[in-house]
Amino acid sequence: MANLALRRLTKSYGTTEVLHGISLDVADGEFVVLVGPSGCGKSTTLRMIAGLEETTSGIIEIGGREVNNLEPKERDIAMVFQNYAIYPHMSVKKNIAFGLRSSKMPKADKEKRILEVASILDMVPLLDRKPNALSGGQRQRVAIGRAMVRDPAVFLFDEPLSNLDAQLRTQMRLEIKKLHQRVGNTIIFVTHDQVEAMTMADRIVIMKDGYIQQVGTPAEVFHKPANTFVARFIGAPSMNLLDGIWDGETITLAGDQKVRVPALQTAAGSKVLLGARADDLKAGNPNTVLSGKVMLREPLGSETLIYVDTASGEIIAKADGRTPPQVGDAVTLGADPENIHVFDAKTGEALT
Repeated sequence: MANLALRRLTKSYGTTEVLHGISLDVADGEFVVLVGPSGCGKSTTLRMIAGLEETTSGIIEIGGREVNNLEPKERDIAMVFQNYAIYPHMSVKKNIAFGLRSSKMPKADKEKRILEVASILDMVPLLDRKPNALSGGQRQRVAIGRAMVRDPAVFLFDEPLSNLDAQLRTQMRLEIKKLHQRVGNTIIFVTHDQVEAMTMADRIVIMKDGYIQQVGTPAEVFHKPANTFVARFIGAPSMNLLDGIWDGETITLAGDQKVRVPALQTAAGSKVLLGARADDLKAGNPNTVLSGKVMLREPLGSETLIYVDTASGEIIAKADGRTPPQVGDAVTLGADPENIHVFDAKTGEALT
């Protein structure tokens, strides 16, 4: 195991810079997820760590050692790709053993290591099967096993679950999380799926257009987003954001609805965005935020999403799944003050 450090890392293709001096420290044994929309730079960052892409400038350190000029095989990393990339003519055992092809480990030790990895992944009964006799999830476990057998300092996962169906993705999320808890290696995991990021990570790195927007625990990025991009990207449904004017004591929304918030670090008269998550907007909450009419409902079982048309714009809130308001009902929604967010309308940066 090892810590990982990125120092002012940039990447350019010709005159186009796609990664703009990002820095990140990952602790030994930490599970860090890079997440963001397509084109944000997360996979490029991972490939640079792996040595599959050259850095334009900046430093990559693994275990305190600069690895910029080292070949991938010299970096003590193992990578699991989106496509399984396992050999169809080889058995599960031979596919896992392929990770040790260049090792000088004695044959008996290799056999022992393969069985250890297969046991951890619950694949001992499948060792003699060919990949065409396996499910998608089992094939991905073979790819993980081939990486694990080398006992690398750092595991790199590049969207390994995106080719699986919804049920298998959920299962594999749990298996990878359990695997990390069991073996404790440092993991860098890339995904565009914020649910994967929230459920698996010790810390999340949210990226956009080659910049890091925020680094924090799942709770921190959800409850304390650094800007409107993070507020919209993390959480489903996205955070409600409404235009307003800060007058020094309250925020005035369209329709002249006023919302009192704690003092903001911005001048009176500034344009702001008032934010509240659907989870925090409750019908009947005495801290009234908005009133309006229910236009649409989405039953989710234990709760129901309600789309409410207000004088300040459409917002999404949650109601009890057993007795939700009906379409056409008038509702008053409120949120506790600590769950209301305010952002600068121009920069998008959080003011609370």
